[in-house]
Amino acid sequence: MSERPNKVLFGAAYYHEYQPSPRLEEDLDLMAAAHMTVIRVGESTWSQWEPEDGRFDLEWMTPVLDGAHQRGISIILGTPTYAVPMWLARRYPEIAAETRTGQPLGWGARQEVDYTHPAFKFHAERVIRKIIGRFASHPAIIGYQVDNEPGLLSFHNRGVFQRFTDELRQRYGTVENLNKEWGLVYWSHQLSTWADLWTPDNNAQPQYDLAWRQFQAKLTTEYLTWQASIVREYATPEQFVTTCIAYDRPSQHDEDMTRSFDITAGNPYYAMQDALAVPHSSDPPQGWATSGAWTLFQSGDRMYSSKQAPFLVTETNAGAIGGSAMQYPAFDGQWRQAAYAFISRGAEMIEYWHWATNHYGTETYWIGVLPHDQKPGRVYHELAQLGEELQAAGSALTGLTPDARIGMIYSNDSKWALAGQPCFLLEPPMTGDERSYQKIFEAFYRGAHNAGVPVRILHDTQISGPQGNLLDPAQVAKELPVIIAAGLYIADDTLLEWLNAYARAGGHLVLGMRTAYADQEARARLDVKPARLDAGVTYQEFSQIQLPLEVEASGELPLSSEARATRWVDYLQPGEARVLARYTHPQFGQYAAVTTAATGAGRIITVGTLPDDTLAADLIRWLAPDNATTFWGELPAGVTANSATAADGSRIHFLHNWGWDPVTTAAPAPMQDLLDPDVGNLEKIELGPWDVRVLREGKGRQPVDS
Repeated sequence: MSERPNKVLFGAAYYHEYQPSPRLEEDLDLMAAAHMTVIRVGESTWSQWEPEDGRFDLEWMTPVLDGAHQRGISIILGTPTYAVPMWLARRYPEIAAETRTGQPLGWGARQEVDYTHPAFKFHAERVIRKIIGRFASHPAIIGYQVDNEPGLLSFHNRGVFQRFTDELRQRYGTVENLNKEWGLVYWSHQLSTWADLWTPDNNAQPQYDLAWRQFQAKLTTEYLTWQASIVREYATPEQFVTTCIAYDRPSQHDEDMTRSFDITAGNPYYAMQDALAVPHSSDPPQGWATSGAWTLFQSGDRMYSSKQAPFLVTETNAGAIGGSAMQYPAFDGQWRQAAYAFISRGAEMIEYWHWATNHYGTETYWIGVLPHDQKPGRVYHELAQLGEELQAAGSALTGLTPDARIGMIYSNDSKWALAGQPCFLLEPPMTGDERSYQKIFEAFYRGAHNAGVPVRILHDTQISGPQGNLLDPAQVAKELPVIIAAGLYIADDTLLEWLNAYARAGGHLVLGMRTAYADQEARARLDVKPARLDAGVTYQEFSQIQLPLEVEASGELPLSSEARATRWVDYLQPGEARVLARYTHPQFGQYAAVTTAATGAGRIITVGTLPDDTLAADLIRWLAPDNATTFWGELPAGVTANSATAADGSRIHFLHNWGWDPVTTAAPAPMQDLLDPDVGNLEKIELGPWDVRVLREGKGRQPVDS
């Protein structure tokens, strides 16, 4: 992008072609009245663009672009490649994706295609060039989205497998070397020739599994890079290129993938109603829709982390989400809360899925801004208020640098490895939980959120990149005095040495369970664990636990009486490390739960369990006492504070009340309401039920661009 947006973009995905009767002008007028500034169009209907092979119909989009431009509404134009037309499926059945070798998926949904297949790529390139070539010069278009939520499948097609074999041959050289590196002597899997390599359908070898998952993500990155390169042949310098990421998709590496794009864009969906209450009384599974107010901030931090920069929200909840059996629309106020949670962590666009609820098709009950009767209702009016507020805030909410007191390392390789060899049980007797890594990561993130300590997520590949570039550990220690490496199961020697160097330079490194256990090939290391780190503690055994264990402090770490260890125990044996906490249990009590060891100017803290919310929050409060809530003092129950530094250096604060009871809290410094510039200096901040206030620190009114 040539420059940052001059205000937070606000809008919805819009599909006039889905409407049962023409209503373009009425829709656009309603959008303008709601202060919408952007719509996304065109990515879902290849069959509309190309009804038959080689016969194109492009002009149906012209009135949409023209009408939006006349009202000052910008356009993000999508390439329609994630949902192929039936004529293409009929004429080229070989493009069907196989999720088991020789068993192609049937048609009738979406994303059923092997996007590496030459026949698919030929037709995809042709339709992309037709669409972008026709509309790139239209003044409404500010950017392009290529494809949509990529990385859904793992392709077992014959051509994909043959390329996988070729890449292994190029990487390892000989089958003898592959046999050695993967330990294929086990269960008589040694190869005598590359033709012996088995297909992945029944594979049980973890080294193969990790390589296969990495390869699938590489295919996704290559596919999107290819599309982006085509679009850039036509795009103007002012227009950006991106894709929309569903962050839990199995076959994508977000940090690798977004290098091809000008800005990150993601689709955070979340459970509404009581799922957003703080404190959160239940803990339903996370998945494509997250649950809990804390997950809004985690979603924002994950999107920010992909390029370490502000991002776009290309899809999020309008009405009830998830289909006919999942109808839980937001309580009044919760749309504003979610939007400002994302903005507080760097979002520069909030775009809803979608404008008008479908009257047919799979997503008939995925409710949009307008309901089935097409009349503005509660959702529309709630979002119109948000649009008015964003217009009032102007440029003050763009270019934010979210606060961060601690860092957390995110590892896609570890996520894949712990999906292949889960550490948690999903269903007895032996079905593992493929989200094991995410649950380790989320435990610490949620603890940080509950402690009021903001997080900056760093990818392992950003610390030690594929080109060999390394971040300066001393500089990172100054900027992020605490880094949590939890579940970092896959780590090469270079990354482990960087972690040691970070601690020696003055950082506080926190090791969670499964960290520094395997190498880059998912082989258990020969070293004592945690391997190659100056942690002053070792372990040989570990155990799953069925019931939470009480944890008691045995050092300077203050622990709440409710703090518990859950699901896992490493049998930590202190050497030079001091014990900070132990388990209250006749067997596990002989092992440390938390230890600390000095190294250089810093220290390494080892946590040998999956901490519950209380234990994680206690630990992080102790590590980062100068946290976000210190500025605001003791906040009322259910209220959170998140802060950021604006492009002009001013301080912006976001206060949320995640509950039904109105609350009032003192302003620790003079505050201005960014969403209502007519309000004078605030000494007290009042929050209604499910409310949010966005405040700028400092006396007097400051200019706000409109």
